[in-house]
Amino acid sequence: MTANLIQPTFELDLRTIAPRERHPLIFGRFDALATGQTLQLVNDHNPQPLRYQFEDRALGQFEWATLEAGPSVWRIQISRIADAVAPSAAAKGDSCCSGGACCG
Repeated sequence: MTANLIQPTFELDLRTIAPRERHPLIFGRFDALATGQTLQLVNDHNPQPLRYQFEDRALGQFEWATLEAGPSVWRIQISRIADAVAPSAAAKGDSCCSGGACCG
């Protein structure tokens, strides 16, 4: 059996985590994923602002799929499809920490 046939999925139930801790935790878990692994999020609201943050900080590295769309439970699957490219903050003129809270 080849190890690539089994792609682990990690689940985070965000409903049990303080709001201020959610995004740093999500980005930390995503950053730890290997290509082909997925992270499933369970939430009590539409995480669309989180998707915008992913598009800003990990464009081309993830796929986003809505598995369940409310009204009381949202289940999102985020798959790592590519490794992170070494950041070029000098070229972009900015920098951003892993938690998505930009320092400027």
